[in-house]
Amino acid sequence: MSAPSERRVRVPRCGEARVWEKGVGPPLCFLGGLRGLPRWPAFLDRLAARRRVIAPSLPGFPGAAGHDVLDDLADWVVAALDLCEAAGAAGADFVGASAGATLAAEIAAFSRESVRRLALIAPYGLFDEREPVADVFALRKDEVARTLSTDPATYEAFLAKPEGVDEIEWQVILLRAEEAAARLLWPTGDLGLARRLHRIVAPTLLVWGSQDRVLPASYAKRFASGLGGLVQVRSVEGAGHMAELDAPEAVADAVLEFLR
Repeated sequence: MSAPSERRVRVPRCGEARVWEKGVGPPLCFLGGLRGLPRWPAFLDRLAARRRVIAPSLPGFPGAAGHDVLDDLADWVVAALDLCEAAGAAGADFVGASAGATLAAEIAAFSRESVRRLALIAPYGLFDEREPVADVFALRKDEVARTLSTDPATYEAFLAKPEGVDEIEWQVILLRAEEAAARLLWPTGDLGLARRLHRIVAPTLLVWGSQDRVLPASYAKRFASGLGGLVQVRSVEGAGHMAELDAPEAVADAVLEFLR
């Protein structure tokens, strides 16, 4: 797997953010999940075989800082919009995972012209007390991998320290990512998105791992029923919440098929 190109862009209030890019073809913007993008995954490599993948780092996640100035949802949406515009992804197809899928959905709701088509992998944003969202911020360290992924070894490899990075510095980076995700989603992940789903008119694909232990699979139907445009739902057998890690080929192929 060859490395993506890297550049830095400036986001108002938040400072600089890393942007990875790879592939040729129509642009596709990817917003990473609960741990951001600590490294370039096989999922994005498969997308980059057909599309020009632009992967900016959200504030506070690996490759960027500035999450500590974002106090509410409006701050996060504005920062995400500024970031994607600076990365050259405005008007592109958007793919998001987990927390990144939440922000991709919010961008599509608040700024319709910013998103052409949308693929959301297990997005946060809704809450049903009869089937509550798991509190990933309350998990013990030994519970995290098997809760987020059906392939804990792949999850651990995804978060492993890159070569040449100081161990303590890397742990700080990962803790900062958890803090950023909590700042956006805690305590329940209910961001009021249900009241805005009708504004999402971009054709949308919802992808859910059949063994998601964080967001029940029934949430896919809740999202689909509220969206204002064309919607498709795909279940990925054997995948957990981080379906793009558990089944990268299946998820990438589903996204590419939809976007075609």
